Formats: sequence, C-alpha cells, structure tokens
Amino acid sequence: MSKQRCGWVSDDPLYIEYHDKEWGRPEYDNQKLFEMLCLEGAQAGLSWITVLKKREHYRKVFDNFDPVKIAQYDDKKREKLLNDPGIIRNKLKVNAFIVNAQRYLAITETQSFKDYIWQFIGGEPIKNHWKSLKEVPVTTPESDAMSKQLKKDGFKFIGSTICYAFMQATGMVDDHVEGCFLRQL
Repeated sequence: MSKQRCGWVSDDPLYIEYHDKEWGRPEYDNQKLFEMLCLEGAQAGLSWITVLKKREHYRKVFDNFDPVKIAQYDDKKREKLLNDPGIIRNKLKVNAFIVNAQRYLAITETQSFKDYIWQFIGGEPIKNHWKSLKEVPVTTPESDAMSKQLKKDGFKFIGSTICYAFMQATGMVDDHVEGCFLRQL
C-alpha cells in the first residue's frame, strides 16, 4: 500500500521526494532560507514543480545561492542568466535574486537571516490541523507581516502569497493535511 500524501503532490518522483523529505520541515540554515525565498519568488505565476525541476540548475548558475556572490552580479552576468534556458528567464525575477542578495547582506550585518525570518512566527513552527487542501490558506496575518517587512527592507517578489508558500516550504508552518503520513511529525 502506498503512503498517503498531501493532495498537491503528483506522482512525479521529484515532487514526492520534495514533499517527503523537505516541505514542512523546519529550516534554520541562513543560506538555504535565502535560496528558498528566491525560488518561491521565481515560482510566482507558475507551478512549483516547474521550479523544482530547474532547482539544481538554479543552484549551479546562481553560485549555490551564495548571497555575497549574487549581490555582485553585473550586467554581463544578468544577460547570461537571462539567456539561460535552464532557469525561468524573467528579467524582474532574475533582478530580484540580485536585489534580494544585497538586502540579505544588509540584514545580516546586524542579525542572522534565520532570526530575521523566523521572527514573524515567534521562532517556533506553527502546526496547523487542516482536514483538506481546501482549508489551507494562501496568506495569513503572519505572511502579510513578513511580506510587508521584506518590502520595507527592499526585497522583491515577496508578496504575502509567496511568503506563505515560503513559510510552508521551510517548515515555519506545517500544513500537512489530515491523512498525510507526515502529519504526525
């Protein structure tokens, strides 16, 4: 008998592995949090599987999401990225990665990115108890607050819906629905 998963998971092995080993698990690594914030922004208007399939290539061409390196990208590097079919070639999204790296560095002059990001939920994961996918919100007051502060601090592609998806992906909120074998974690 196969494991029951959240309703958004397809039968794609990459999606299954992402759900089973990553989504909804608390992430505290600063660079991984930065990577996920960027990738959630890249996903805007697309399905997550599109980004997930391109994630390894994103890691390669964006220097493994090293914010110090990304913050220094020049026009030549931007053009190279915008011509790379292995990523989503949206100028605003590519530029957002660079701006967000610069903003990340500004934030981390005074605090860890982990502390900055996790403050919006009081530092502890929120465990929700949804019966079905229909109940799961796309935004919450916490994602609204995160989005508002990130925008104030100069970040791009970080609306409340993107922030909530980021919170789910990084385990800030646990939205595994009833019946999912990971709900008990």
